[in-house]
Amino acid sequence: MRLKSKVAIVTGAGQGIGAATARKFVRDGAVVVVCDMNRDAVSETVQACREAGGTAQGFNIDVSDRGAVDGMVAEVLGQYRRIDVLVNNAGITRDARLQKMTLQQFDDVIDVNLRGVFHATQAVVGAMAEQGSGVILNASSVVGIYGNYGQTNYAAAKFGVIGFTKTWSRELGPKGIRVNAVAPGFIDTPILSTVPDEVMARMREQVPLRRLGKPEEIASIYAFLASDEASYINGAVIEASGGMTL
Repeated sequence: MRLKSKVAIVTGAGQGIGAATARKFVRDGAVVVVCDMNRDAVSETVQACREAGGTAQGFNIDVSDRGAVDGMVAEVLGQYRRIDVLVNNAGITRDARLQKMTLQQFDDVIDVNLRGVFHATQAVVGAMAEQGSGVILNASSVVGIYGNYGQTNYAAAKFGVIGFTKTWSRELGPKGIRVNAVAPGFIDTPILSTVPDEVMARMREQVPLRRLGKPEEIASIYAFLASDEASYINGAVIEASGGMTL
């Protein structure tokens, strides 16, 4: 069990990649703190983790709310006395072309996908530095590397997350804290539920493997990066896109 007894916080863990990551982490022995804006989804993921034989607890929080994030971290530290892993997975989309995008759409995505990563990381890093170890894992995207039509806000946030990763790996590495990012391509999650069938078909055609990725495949990357097996990986951005950007 590669994550045995590690305490891991996973944001955006109510569905998709976050939920898969929470389930993977408990199977690998971690104590998992499930965070999400959707209260029912939090309960479902916590139940799934417990049914898998793991220890999990849930928090219904918005990562753009610094007070809520600080309160969650304080409660976790009060209970477990340490935090070993933070997976900054929470994210939303509010797509529109540049000329059509509203300030609210732009701000909503930046607040959750970028500012939320800052909030959660700053909230846990003191405890990690004090214990002399820790792992921060940030959810970027191929959109953050290559851009994408209609996603000015999302691309900016995911590119910013890569900047966080590179900077924090330099700042925090000497303190025993590793920081890495994962940049998924097209993953079969609820975020794609409104995409028309013909668009989904074109998306698959862009991938040499001719399929979308599975949340569990990204979760496995997070589990590896969180483990001691990845002890010399720091400041990396791992693209997991099935080769779509070749």
